[in-house]
Amino acid sequence: MSAQKKANSVKGKPSGSKNIKKGGSEHHQPQMKLVTSDTCVRCQSRCARGIAYMEKMSQPGAVGLGTPCPLTLK
Repeated sequence: MSAQKKANSVKGKPSGSKNIKKGGSEHHQPQMKLVTSDTCVRCQSRCARGIAYMEKMSQPGAVGLGTPCPLTLK
């Protein structure tokens, strides 16, 4: 049975084709920019993440480093 499975898996592949992985510099992974609460306040299309971050930063003594903005996804 295993010989039959091997024959089926090789059958669909054209001869000489190889999977070539992209290198680190060629691989692009989308990333979001970090924005602060003042950017979220000015944003016209407010997302749930931004609203939650604005509420967190409105508390007295709150310290934040920013939140990823899905609208800046590149």
